[in-house]
Amino acid sequence: MTQSAPDRPAIAFAMQPTRTQHVLTSELIQRLDVIGRVLDVAPMERFDDGRARKLLSETEILITSWGSPHIDAAVLAQAPHLKLVAHAAGTVKGLIEDSLFARGIAVSHAAQANALPVAEFTLAAIIFAGKQVFRFRDVYVADRHRGRTQPMQSEAIGNYRRTVGIIGASRIGRRVIELLAPFDYKILLYDPMVDETEAQHLRVEKTELDVLMAHADIVSLHAPSLPATRHMIDARRLSLMKDGATFINTARGALVDEAALLAALKTGRIDAIIDVTDPEIPEASSAFYDLPNVFLTPHIAGAVGLERTRLGEMAVDEVSRFIEGRPLLYEIRRDDLARMA
Repeated sequence: MTQSAPDRPAIAFAMQPTRTQHVLTSELIQRLDVIGRVLDVAPMERFDDGRARKLLSETEILITSWGSPHIDAAVLAQAPHLKLVAHAAGTVKGLIEDSLFARGIAVSHAAQANALPVAEFTLAAIIFAGKQVFRFRDVYVADRHRGRTQPMQSEAIGNYRRTVGIIGASRIGRRVIELLAPFDYKILLYDPMVDETEAQHLRVEKTELDVLMAHADIVSLHAPSLPATRHMIDARRLSLMKDGATFINTARGALVDEAALLAALKTGRIDAIIDVTDPEIPEASSAFYDLPNVFLTPHIAGAVGLERTRLGEMAVDEVSRFIEGRPLLYEIRRDDLARMA
């Protein structure tokens, strides 16, 4: 039986509209207004104005996404009825703090939905790297004939029986492994949290990081960005890579010593496909923009355009479960924050 309007939980939104197009479609908002009571379809972009204070005073469920203001104890003091924060995006680091858990507020996120396009991007990057697609493109466009590209096809390139190294069995790393299963790759995995039994289940060869760096034709980074993992890919480990190998980073720029990476790339010995950097936007003079063996993209591996609707759908599904008294599928607990990217 549908709850009467006063009994339906009050729902509000906090995000930046210019960054979250397609996240909450009109259909999803209509669905929310059936299972709950949408207070205002316009999201809050700040919590310190009169409109926000009024909304927060009634809100029981807050759906957040990119650009949401930080939720701290002062904000919670204005939201006495808040019971759930459903984040329609990936990481909640920088958005919430311990005060939410101290008050017993449930927190959910849509990182699993954001993992799918990153894994798809990575699969495409691996296939293109193995086939040397960008090199063929550059030579063909420069020459306007096939004098050089024809002989290149006889080189030891392609994706048959190549070795791919996956660093980190994160949700993205695991999805990449799944996507690689139909292909003729040997997959090495470095993740200290994965034991031999789980590695066998994943159908990968568990190995140490140095061994992976030395033996993989393509290295793909999927570890969380934590103090312990900062610059885990340094000059020494980059020096272990095979000549002609490709390094892919769709995780976080801080995981890599970028000065060391650029030095290695300038030799032409390895290639790189880079979607994330540290800082997030490299300086205009950065060699990332100019090196012919670098394929640089502006942090687009995650959900963009229509892919963002997956985030909204996952958040709305979690809201529905919460209202119906069912367990959340993607709940974040206090202890999870220390291990999250």
